[in-house]
Amino acid sequence: MSTTRRARAPKPDAVAAEAVDTARACAVEAGGPDAVGEHLGCQAEGERVLTHYFGCELPGYVGWRWAVTLARASRSKRVTIDECVLLPGDESVLAPPWVPWEERISPDDLGAGDLIPVADDDTRLEPGYVAIGDPEVMGVVEELGLGREWVLSRDGRDSAAERWHEGEAGPHTEIAKAAPGRCGTCGFAVPLAGSLGQAFSVCTNERTPFDGHVVNHAHGCGGHSDVRLSVGTGESPEHVIDTLTYELVPLEPDTTGA
Repeated sequence: MSTTRRARAPKPDAVAAEAVDTARACAVEAGGPDAVGEHLGCQAEGERVLTHYFGCELPGYVGWRWAVTLARASRSKRVTIDECVLLPGDESVLAPPWVPWEERISPDDLGAGDLIPVADDDTRLEPGYVAIGDPEVMGVVEELGLGREWVLSRDGRDSAAERWHEGEAGPHTEIAKAAPGRCGTCGFAVPLAGSLGQAFSVCTNERTPFDGHVVNHAHGCGGHSDVRLSVGTGESPEHVIDTLTYELVPLEPDTTGA
């Protein structure tokens, strides 16, 4: 039967444990006399290695601690300073996790004159066809939309399609579920070019909130082209007279002499 022995915690070095003033002087030198608070204790890090902790009085560093690590050579009565750092505690105020700018930027952040650079390894784009010397061939290339240095890659198309499908102009919204028809059959929907046109169009109905926006063919709203007003019989509608209330309107004198 095998047994596992637990490693014993190192015992605090007596000389290093008594060197509180040395550790405090190091913390004061690093942060200033008003930045170091009371001594919070010490902890053995290894054989003849020990860390002293002091409260931090710096504004904005609530719950942080100064940690000064001391070491002592064998048979020596003097300690040396290994390092002095600020460490957060359990209740420390910490900065939020860092997020790359390309992940935290939103469409509303782009203003006039602002630039959003594209990384060289952006998977949304891939090299397209460059300029061709023959004008006739170049005309065909430009007509097909191939005369650009960069074009949308498959990853870029898939990402856009997923984003539009799950957005406000997708098939899962309440307005789409209550619509009398789908955008794929609407006369106001102009399909996109290329493979994205198989599932998406641009709405051109200025009476809807989707005018000028990309809409999924499975989306819909009350502005569908099939919605028509009912045709009447041609007879004049019956007039309804309000006999309960009335308003006196003064008549201007007739100056025509009729």
